[in-house]
Amino acid sequence: MSSGPGTDIEAVEAANTGLYEALERGDLEALEERWLDPALDEAQGGEHTADADVSVVHPGWPVLTGRGEVLRSYALIMASTEYIQFFLTDVEISVLGDTALVTCTENILSGGPAEEDGSVGPLVGGLVVATNVFRRAGDGTWKLWAHHGSPVLVDQDDSDEVDEEPEDGEDTAGGTAFGPS
Repeated sequence: MSSGPGTDIEAVEAANTGLYEALERGDLEALEERWLDPALDEAQGGEHTADADVSVVHPGWPVLTGRGEVLRSYALIMASTEYIQFFLTDVEISVLGDTALVTCTENILSGGPAEEDGSVGPLVGGLVVATNVFRRAGDGTWKLWAHHGSPVLVDQDDSDEVDEEPEDGEDTAGGTAFGPS
């Protein structure tokens, strides 16, 4: 166990960073070590947490519950992603007892398989806001209990729009007959 709140925040920050580093390396074993394992935690003197309590929501996916389902989802993502890099911004960490909450923006750069000629495949960037909930395990380490990622929709640059006459049903204030846009 840690000796103070600053130490807990630093330990949670390290656990969170380790999660993203494991994803970037495509290291499923390291990723498995980052997630709470209810059976192992109970054996180490921690509280019993039902397997169904471990959950993940990837952008565009349904809620997946249970350690097996969660880890399978990451295996699928890793198998279909040739390259991924996370630049975390807006990281906020709160610790209350044996539970920690991390919110952040995942600035993601990813790429698919290499081209036939061996050159790098296309790279795609995206933004995801994430919430990671950690619990202190029986051995004092911080383990991921839940992850929720939601895509950030980016507005198109207004300068790219062409001034046009309002269409039927649209008012001149930028809204439609159904309300503001």
